[in-house]
Amino acid sequence: MKTPVIAIIGPTALGKSDLAVFIAKKTNGEIVSADSRQVYKGMNIGTGKITPREARDIPHHMLDTANPLKRISVAQYVAQARGAATFLLFAGEQVFTLRNCYFPQHFRP
Repeated sequence: MKTPVIAIIGPTALGKSDLAVFIAKKTNGEIVSADSRQVYKGMNIGTGKITPREARDIPHHMLDTANPLKRISVAQYVAQARGAATFLLFAGEQVFTLRNCYFPQHFRP
């Protein structure tokens, strides 16, 4: 049976991280962040990056993986995120992805 990837999408400050951590605790899952700013090391203020205390020992991937002084392309970002999710799926882990939706009126489920 294939393990689904669960995407939690919504505007900033909606509680996506809290929800993902809650569900991940219940399912032994891990979280792959899909936020284009949280990927940068040291960019904690203004990005809503989850703190270690908030993460509650749930592994988070794609946080602090890029140097803010170097350019990272969309292709590089996608390859890294896809690699993290694929590794977790092969390990049999439940995967959650978090994404800010800056224009939620354009999102159609």
